[in-house]
Amino acid sequence: MLYWLTSHFQSFLENSPFSFLRVFHKFLTFQAIAAVIFSFLTVMSAGPWMIGWLRRQKIGDHPNFDEAQMNELMTGKRGTPTMGGLLILTAIASAGLILADLSNFYVIMALVTLVWLGAVGAVDDWLKLTAARREKGSRQGLTGLEKLLFQIGLALVLCYFTWNYGHQVPAARGFYVPFLQTAVWEWNFYGYVLFGTLVIVGASNAVNLTDGLDGLAAGCMTLTACSFIVLSIIVGDIGLSSTLLFHHLPAAGQMAVFAGAILGACLGFLWFNCNPARVFMGDTGSLALGGLIGYIAIVIRQEVMLLIIGGIFAAEALSVMLQVGYFKYTRKRYGEGRRIFLMSPLHHHFQKKGWTETQVVVRFWIISAMLTTLALATIKLR
Repeated sequence: MLYWLTSHFQSFLENSPFSFLRVFHKFLTFQAIAAVIFSFLTVMSAGPWMIGWLRRQKIGDHPNFDEAQMNELMTGKRGTPTMGGLLILTAIASAGLILADLSNFYVIMALVTLVWLGAVGAVDDWLKLTAARREKGSRQGLTGLEKLLFQIGLALVLCYFTWNYGHQVPAARGFYVPFLQTAVWEWNFYGYVLFGTLVIVGASNAVNLTDGLDGLAAGCMTLTACSFIVLSIIVGDIGLSSTLLFHHLPAAGQMAVFAGAILGACLGFLWFNCNPARVFMGDTGSLALGGLIGYIAIVIRQEVMLLIIGGIFAAEALSVMLQVGYFKYTRKRYGEGRRIFLMSPLHHHFQKKGWTETQVVVRFWIISAMLTTLALATIKLR
């Protein structure tokens, strides 16, 4: 909205006391910073009201694990309001609508990603909560297959239209890795769609699996979003991309606004989600955050950077896949399922090893910060 207003009334603003408002469409860096501040203040101001409303609606979490030790560790979380992801989604969507260029194709697709996956997560959370009310100990929401189908369906649509929009530009179909100045190869249509779908679905589920301890997912996503502000600005700015030997995609620069909105929203959410949490984001927030950061990575062609920066998310997802795969293999081979980890996702493994919840979260944040530093260092090293 502000982008449109200031760009369409540019000539009027130039000779008025409000000429400073032109920064809302002239400077991408300012747009991203404004998105951080706006989304942070939105979450901070709406947070107490939202938490109170969730409590009045009795939308509280009911943790239930197959192991008595974990149920005992999570006893204190019972009844904590969930679906707090509504706060995050509202802040990000509002920042996008007000500060981003709504004529930009990627901006519209980012909003579609946010709404679609937020709706899937909200339905899943709601079904889990109503199931918990009907049946003691039940947490059945959408099945894993149902969620996966919704995620894949969205990802295919996004990748199809994103390819059709930008594939004429060689840089938009390249596959890039850190340290190398040029693309390793260029995707064809089918490779682009399949790889993009894998990134979006994988990122969405990885963040969802990480969201199991107070502040863990939100803290790691804060660091990831901060990195993608930098990467989006570099890719979108011809001067920076030329200096740092990056590919240049002008329209993709608007993804910095959404990365900024994610950063601000997650920082604000951490105020209420840090231990002991007053609210959980639930699938409503985690599915949408993961899918959105995955889409941003595809648009700016930094999927490998996402894997490095979001190493904690990748490790959490990998731990689940290894645990399930090994358990099924050994059960078939030996007649008894065996485990690699004490429990998956990975954060629960360390809890069972005796780490406190705060120790797990802070140590995972530290690892995430170091991975972010490593990834950003490759910007100059290339």
